[in-house]
Amino acid sequence: MTRFSPSLVVSDGKGHVFELEEYQAIGVSGENIVEIPADEWIPLPEGSQLMELPGRLPVAKDRQTGEVVTLTETGDEKVLAVSAFVAPAYTVFYHAAWEKQPRARRLSLYAYSAVGWSDGRFYVPAIRIDPDIRQDPPNFNQSEIARSARRILKRFPHNRLAAHLVNNCALTYGCPAALNYLLNRWEMPLPTARTCNSACIGCLSLQKDSDVCSAQHRISLTPTAAEIIELAVPHLETAPNPVVSFGQGCEGEPLSNPQLLYDAIKGMRRQTAQGTINLNSNASRPDVVAKLVEAGLDSLRISLNSARPEFYTRYFRPKNYTFDNVLESIRVMKNAGRFVSVNYFVFAGFTDQPSEIAAFEKLLADYAIDLIQWRNLNIDPEWYWDELAPPEETGLGIRQLIEYYKTRFPRLRHGYFNPYLG
Repeated sequence: MTRFSPSLVVSDGKGHVFELEEYQAIGVSGENIVEIPADEWIPLPEGSQLMELPGRLPVAKDRQTGEVVTLTETGDEKVLAVSAFVAPAYTVFYHAAWEKQPRARRLSLYAYSAVGWSDGRFYVPAIRIDPDIRQDPPNFNQSEIARSARRILKRFPHNRLAAHLVNNCALTYGCPAALNYLLNRWEMPLPTARTCNSACIGCLSLQKDSDVCSAQHRISLTPTAAEIIELAVPHLETAPNPVVSFGQGCEGEPLSNPQLLYDAIKGMRRQTAQGTINLNSNASRPDVVAKLVEAGLDSLRISLNSARPEFYTRYFRPKNYTFDNVLESIRVMKNAGRFVSVNYFVFAGFTDQPSEIAAFEKLLADYAIDLIQWRNLNIDPEWYWDELAPPEETGLGIRQLIEYYKTRFPRLRHGYFNPYLG
């Protein structure tokens, strides 16, 4: 039986993608080029995208010689490297392999998975980490979305947050959470914050002097508590498995508006006890988190690229808070019996380093974390590696890491989305 090994996928630089059968697709973990195990490939999930990588030459294994080679052309045609941006609910095991050319610009804020071709279809090294269908492409009917958009704008004609969610989040950016709000189901986004007390390298909504464009514009308004309550309460009362979440990719840090969040949560809970009120946050202000718990906050999702303070700081670049403040916010939530998940930025070769595993394992044990959300980090891998400058350690492997935590912490949940806690 022939060992499963997808072929290299390349681009002609004009948007045309094709395979080169004589070369085997390989991946990158940290700074190391690796051969991808046969059982780690899965068919490219629906909703994923292929990306041509400007200024980067494809790197692959020559099937005939067994050598790792860099390709500049095939025949008379020049070639560029190709990667996949994998759909939500999937966690990627390896980055794409390429050789960066001189003067090549940084890549945009996406996650760059290895990709290959075999038996008439594309493959990526990944796993479906969450069975939840809330962001699966077949579940979004565009005609129904358009009707719902008109209906919501008519129902809430003076609500600025409604206009933002409909016109910007849903209809401009196609945000799945905003689309689900239009369809009155599952998790609803509640962006509120125009400012942030972090300066994350890979911030999706604000980039300064980085040679990289923001993935989306940051919200330009601060909604009132009344505007938030007017939209959130009907969703909590009528949507299936309802969740409302502060802290979105189109905003800064929600904790920068503590009174607004307190008033909004308190107002929601005055009107309904249904659904889950969640906060996606850097968890920088435990004093505010304690007040929000009093108001009725059900769950907190903290974002971490690392459980090692030095590498957390190098990525988040916090302003007027420390990693200890983040830990204290977790403690506040857990002491109140509330739900805490970690939005863990997965980066092959870093997340699975032995020293990172030791630090994260201690965090999981010390604070009884409820859920890991295994999110692929959207950033140019070389930029991230240069900024963090981590130690040289061979990674365990992302798939092996997930299995390790499942064995080590049998009650720990694993997923991708904020859960409904009802």
